[in-house]
Amino acid sequence: MAHNRTMFIKWKLIVISICVITSVFAVEEVPMDSFYDVKTDYSVFSGRISDKDDSGHIIKVSSENDNIKFFRAGDPVEFRVARLDRSPCHGHVRSVEPGYFILYVRDYTPCWGERDYFRRGSALVFKAKSLHKRIESMGRYRVVLLRRKTDFLKQLNGINSFLWGYNQKKVHLATDYDKKIMELENQKQKALEGYLSEREDQILLQRELIKRIENVDKDLEFYRIGKTELYDDRWHMDLELGLPVKPRPQLEKDLDAK
Repeated sequence: MAHNRTMFIKWKLIVISICVITSVFAVEEVPMDSFYDVKTDYSVFSGRISDKDDSGHIIKVSSENDNIKFFRAGDPVEFRVARLDRSPCHGHVRSVEPGYFILYVRDYTPCWGERDYFRRGSALVFKAKSLHKRIESMGRYRVVLLRRKTDFLKQLNGINSFLWGYNQKKVHLATDYDKKIMELENQKQKALEGYLSEREDQILLQRELIKRIENVDKDLEFYRIGKTELYDDRWHMDLELGLPVKPRPQLEKDLDAK
């Protein structure tokens, strides 16, 4: 159950992220809250040579431009020496670390000439079109993150509101169900009382019916018609008429036997 709940929460967060990303990339212009300014040329920045290897082809450049963190290995870069009006030199980024990036330069002749030594500390002006495009992309992605954070904060606000008001809502919920339980108890009590009253009425009716049945039985016994007296009267009448009869009247059981 806990695993299913965790998977549901992850799925919900993924759906929210996809919706936010889709809505952001459908917008043509990047909002200002991404700190990306369409009027700024992010491809141009300055730096200084802080170190280089023995061959002189690999140099370490320090820069106060925080955007150099977006460099990737292999990005092409062109640069020229500050205050020298010459053609730019070309190099490729090898790696990046906080405040520095490592550059491979094959030839310094276009920007430095045939001079013997390319000094450490020399101020350089760089131009990297790939960096500009990547910063633009990062600005859009920052909008994604901002909107995602806003959505998460709204969800968190709703969760916090629920948790802060939990005790009060719990009391209200318990009170509502207590009322329903009380109503059910009252209905139950009324139903039982009605059923008990019906039982008492049925008991009274039972007693009354029993009495009436007993009275009917008594009346039935009283109004029962006997047969023996008819047999005695017939014997006397036949005797007076001179008809052949037996010496005495027949009993009822004798007649039944015949």
